Amino acid sequence: MILIVDGGATKSDWIALNDKGEQIFFTHALGLSPEVLTRKQIEERLTHTPELFNNKDRVTELYFYGAGCDTEEVREALTEILEAFFPNANVKVEEDIYAALYATTKPGQQSIVCILGTGANCRYYDGQQLHQKLVSLGYVIMDDGSGNFLGKKMLRDYYLHKMPEDLALKFTRAHDLSAHTIKENLYKNPSPNTYLASFARFLIKHRTHPYCNGIIEKGLQQFVNNYIMQFEVATKVPIHFVGSIAYFLSEELATVLERNDLILGVIQRRPIEGLVAFHREKIQSKV
Repeated sequence: MILIVDGGATKSDWIALNDKGEQIFFTHALGLSPEVLTRKQIEERLTHTPELFNNKDRVTELYFYGAGCDTEEVREALTEILEAFFPNANVKVEEDIYAALYATTKPGQQSIVCILGTGANCRYYDGQQLHQKLVSLGYVIMDDGSGNFLGKKMLRDYYLHKMPEDLALKFTRAHDLSAHTIKENLYKNPSPNTYLASFARFLIKHRTHPYCNGIIEKGLQQFVNNYIMQFEVATKVPIHFVGSIAYFLSEELATVLERNDLILGVIQRRPIEGLVAFHREKIQSKV
């Protein structure tokens, strides 16, 4: 059994294939970001997903593409956890940007590949390999334009009394905004980045409100300035996106890119389908 995983910060998609590339099962699990979760928490999330626990001894190959897996140290640590849980599997852990690449870009075609979901990422693909100029320091101070970035802005504005009164009233009704609850989720509970990103749903729901539209446009423009424009070829190649923020704010994203003379390529909410197609081709080439 071959497992292919799109391991986002909020949730992870798992697809199992047989040696002919045929699907055995498809399941969702909570995110497994090693940036914010301990080994015990990751193991618990794996154990509490029945399809994974019941088939863990049958897995022979596991390809994990995960948020926060951008350093060798993190990849090695997560590989060790996955190898222990799937004892018969040959495990390969890659950064989630590779899943975005395989899902959106054909081999040999140049592009800029971006992730805009709970977190943010961006790389240039020259047709053979990915190029990176920025090293991410995680959700606390980076991830411009992402769900946790936008959610953090909403919370700050609410507590700094910068949110319009009509919207603040709706925000209060939609969420538990007590200081205790917020601090508990940010500093004591797992996945604070996912918690912050949950507030972006309110922003998306009310995106036609001038205040929300302003936050969205500024956040996306900041992503363009700090991530996309670092590459000299930015205005010459298509720019592909995966992630919920890019998907649900596709119109706003298209407007910002057009304003910056950038070429919008593919937008996908989740890369799992393209990722599976990529691995099916590899399986069939071996047959």
